[in-house]
Amino acid sequence: MRDLDKALADILAIRNQIAAGTAFRGYGPATVAATSGIALVTAFAQYLWLADPTSHPIVFLAGWAAAALLSAVLIWVEMQARSRRHHSGLADTMVQQAIEQFVPAAIAGVLLAILQWKFAPETLWMLPGLWQVLVSLGVFASVRLLPRTIALGGAWYFLSGFTVLLIASQSHALSPWTMGLPFAIGQLLLAALLYFASGDDDAED
Repeated sequence: MRDLDKALADILAIRNQIAAGTAFRGYGPATVAATSGIALVTAFAQYLWLADPTSHPIVFLAGWAAAALLSAVLIWVEMQARSRRHHSGLADTMVQQAIEQFVPAAIAGVLLAILQWKFAPETLWMLPGLWQVLVSLGVFASVRLLPRTIALGGAWYFLSGFTVLLIASQSHALSPWTMGLPFAIGQLLLAALLYFASGDDDAED
């Protein structure tokens, strides 16, 4: 029984090593580009119907949380399908490794929002910029699984995050555009980088 356990552990280790050395193709350019549209629609909706986001931070944040959740679901569904087409037997391992890169940044973003809302609501103006910085860290962490040019997307979110923090520090106000525009541009950039790195799109898979 011990030999069997050791053999299974060795097989698992080999699978993980193979997966770690394989470029992940689970992210579809079209779906990533669609999340850019979700960001723009959310920003425009808040611009029209949320006159003063700073006075209603929970409504503002809830709108962006819903947009992020919808984007994550779209990417997750396509990730599963594409991974099975491109990675066959390694699909589950590849998806798990891809998710692991973003989990720390996602958890940090949720905890930051909760802590600032509960204990320092006067600092909520910082969240849009901080979220963008956290996304950049998730993108940089994923470079080992994705084309190296994806780092340009991480650089965009890093710079936009600190730029948004600098702009918001002048008024301490929340704005749908300091979330919508950076994420719309960032997701379009990531989609373009994925498209040109892989040479295909979703219709060709």
